[in-house]
Amino acid sequence: QMQLVESGGGLVQAGGSLRLSCAASGRTFSSYVMGWFRQAPGKEREFVARIAWSGRSTYYADSVKGRFTISRDNAKNTVTLQMDSLKPEDTGVYLCAASSGSTTRASSYDYWGQGTQVTVSS
Repeated sequence: QMQLVESGGGLVQAGGSLRLSCAASGRTFSSYVMGWFRQAPGKEREFVARIAWSGRSTYYADSVKGRFTISRDNAKNTVTLQMDSLKPEDTGVYLCAASSGSTTRASSYDYWGQGTQVTVSS
């Protein structure tokens, strides 16, 4: 089992920034691809970004490319999502997840955190 705990969400005005963190424990963190997803009320869970176990490869949804940056620290078992130039449509619950494969599909992620709320006001 792997436990994932997100932090850093909050309320921010459009154009602002937030930094989300996810702390992992349990399984060998460095063996997993780590991803961030988000879910708005009444909508399906949406892929945001993922990072390879080495940290050298990243991939982003088109909607956040150029505004969000994912990074990881395998020594501290953490993954971070830096979110800049936030828009109201970025509002939702942001979830950290771990996968044994490189994928954008939520169904392929093995472990999930509880999520942290991000609200962007216009």
